[in-house]
Amino acid sequence: MDSQVSPPKKKILFVITKGNWGGAQRYVFDLATALPRAQFDVAVAFGQKGRLTEKLQHAEIKIYDIISLQRDISLGADLKSFFELRKLFKALRPDVVHLNSSKAGGVGALAARVAGVPHIIFTAHGWPFWEDRNVLFRCIIWFFSWLTALLAHTVIVISDYDLNVALRMPFVRGKTIRIYNGIDQHMSFGSGEIIRDAFPAGAKIIGTIGELNKNKNQKALIEQAKQNPNMYVAIVGEGEERDALNELIKKYGLETRVKLFGFVPAREALRGFDVFALPSLKEGLPYVLLEARLAGLPIEASRVGGVGEILDNTNLQEFTLEHMVKQTASLYRS
Repeated sequence: MDSQVSPPKKKILFVITKGNWGGAQRYVFDLATALPRAQFDVAVAFGQKGRLTEKLQHAEIKIYDIISLQRDISLGADLKSFFELRKLFKALRPDVVHLNSSKAGGVGALAARVAGVPHIIFTAHGWPFWEDRNVLFRCIIWFFSWLTALLAHTVIVISDYDLNVALRMPFVRGKTIRIYNGIDQHMSFGSGEIIRDAFPAGAKIIGTIGELNKNKNQKALIEQAKQNPNMYVAIVGEGEERDALNELIKKYGLETRVKLFGFVPAREALRGFDVFALPSLKEGLPYVLLEARLAGLPIEASRVGGVGEILDNTNLQEFTLEHMVKQTASLYRS
């Protein structure tokens, strides 16, 4: 009797610039842990350790440090990261290199091409040229984003908003696919008492969750609270703007009405809010907004990136984790 031989596992290597915890990191973690292990051999490379690193280690996913890979532009560091990545690609010989974030995408796509990687996928988690910068800098970023997309064999965008941009890029249209971020539709939520206990009983709490950076624009909520003496604000997350936000809260004397909670899992924080706010200047397709909708919260959000596609959708069935994994896995197999 003929024995049936299983096909060899596909070797997938994810690359991301920072190992902290944000939307792109969650995307990598969800795919790396949800892909069928009988079919895929998964590893993740990153340049800066953080919460993603810890979660991958706990999930027993192989990880690799790219020491010189960093978010800021540095010719010397970028050149070193190119050689580090090329060396890693040649050593591991992955079937697919899946690049995430702008810096990892640009340097990684070139290194993967030179190393002869068979399939290079780049996910644009919101095009970076939408950031609030001067026109010249945005044009330069657009060029390098286009070059990254050109070097990749497949480009994934996470919203129709960004798909429309990609479709206007020369030679990119035919290789681009939109796959929405997805969440577990059966996730449970905590009571949110960690938030509510920090404010007076009966206070109406406006809350936001996200990395503390300029794109997320938490500063706008502090400015609103300054103008409205009845406004209570919970800001959940960590990031480079923490000290600046804290100083602004102190400057306006808002310590009792505006509080920074640091990192708290969204499922533990959301039910502590009466209203979820997303004042972002730039977004891809924010996971936390999907979770806020699933939690049944009223939402006040800037309609940037794919935000409107979440708010206007009559249900969340297009945004399931299973759907995201299935669509992405089909690209790996092709």
